Amino acid sequence: MKKDEGVLHNKLHVLRAERKWTQREVAEKIQVSRQPIVSIEANKYNPSLILSFKLAQLFGVRIEEIFQYSEGMTDDE
Repeated sequence: MKKDEGVLHNKLHVLRAERKWTQREVAEKIQVSRQPIVSIEANKYNPSLILSFKLAQLFGVRIEEIFQYSEGMTDDE
């Protein structure tokens, strides 16, 4: 087995749903377009550290409460 590139998971959708905010509302509150929010929720985009801090401040949580990193493992064939 060898280490594969890690994966960043997030709870952005859950936090947003708890507050009944749309993706557009979150984007407007942190002054970005809606597209990064969509991509983050779909795990297709890893946000910058600054964007991660903005999201954490918006939701009143620590970055680690939104994003979780895990290292993957693959078969070495």
